[in-house]
Amino acid sequence: MRTGSNQVIQDILTSLVTETPVTPGQWQALIDWELGDRRRAQAWGITPGNVVDQLQNRLTWLKQVAPQHPNLPLPQASITPYLIMYWQLWLPFAMILVQARLQRPTPLIQGILGGQGTGKTTLTQILRQILALRGYHAVALSLDDLYKTYAERCQLRQADPRLRWRGPPGTHDIPLGIATLERLATAQPGDWLDIPRFDKSLWGGEGDRVAPERVQGVDMVLFEGWFVGVRPIADAEFDRAPAPIQTEPDRQFARDMNRQLQAYLPLWERLHQLMILTPEDYRISQLWRRQAEQRMQASGKPGMSPGEIDQFVEYFWRALHPDLFIAPLKHNPRYVNLVVEMNLDRTPRAIYCPD
Repeated sequence: MRTGSNQVIQDILTSLVTETPVTPGQWQALIDWELGDRRRAQAWGITPGNVVDQLQNRLTWLKQVAPQHPNLPLPQASITPYLIMYWQLWLPFAMILVQARLQRPTPLIQGILGGQGTGKTTLTQILRQILALRGYHAVALSLDDLYKTYAERCQLRQADPRLRWRGPPGTHDIPLGIATLERLATAQPGDWLDIPRFDKSLWGGEGDRVAPERVQGVDMVLFEGWFVGVRPIADAEFDRAPAPIQTEPDRQFARDMNRQLQAYLPLWERLHQLMILTPEDYRISQLWRRQAEQRMQASGKPGMSPGEIDQFVEYFWRALHPDLFIAPLKHNPRYVNLVVEMNLDRTPRAIYCPD
């Protein structure tokens, strides 16, 4: 979508939110913009026959959310710069989550797969607030919340020094995750449930499990993580793996992590749906990580140097390379219900259902 087109749509949305009258031509421009991207329209269930009703419904949601925008975890308090994101992604995604929930007698388990810096945690927080305003209780669960304890990971590192950072397959308590999702998926409105939580600041940044969060009346679970839903691939793929998988030890590490994924399949089977949040080029995540570290350092917090960031990010690429594991999923409707590809500025460049 060209910047000029985005500005036109943002101006129209600003008028709609502020109750400023729009002309029939402006409303038609909004309809044409929505139908002009066939794959995005299909993902949101929009057709020429229902587009007016769909957009009127979305506008109702937007007007309800707008006063609460300053409470969201976003850099700018003004809603104006985010109107395109609300309209193009956040609101329609929340709306299809509600549709999916209404088709089930028990809570919906929505997986969100996103690499480092893609904004999956922020997306989850935004969705939770939007859904809460519509009367739905969405609980956030991160793959990070399922890490093994600090003591267990110390033992793991002693047994395999390659696992020097938490995060790769094998560092999570899979039975805990399965039990948690099973309880959530079958919960009745009055049931109290324990949600595992992990504090990354403990043990000098190594992190450890903390007391679970007690929740009740759950409608949806937003289960996010950097390899949520990722599945093993053929071992031969690593014979010609892309950089930074270059040496034989690199290839062996990648093969071992691939085999570890087998143990996660029972956990992924508890997902009812899975969306993928991915940059147009996986290498952008390295830049996003640098930007995040710079913001931390500017606020007075310690952070990694550029060299340490590269080493950190490439470690995870060696474990589960995006080109090998995520790229194929983007075209697999058996496991994935939605794909959002992002530009460098984290705005959507493509939204579609795999086919």
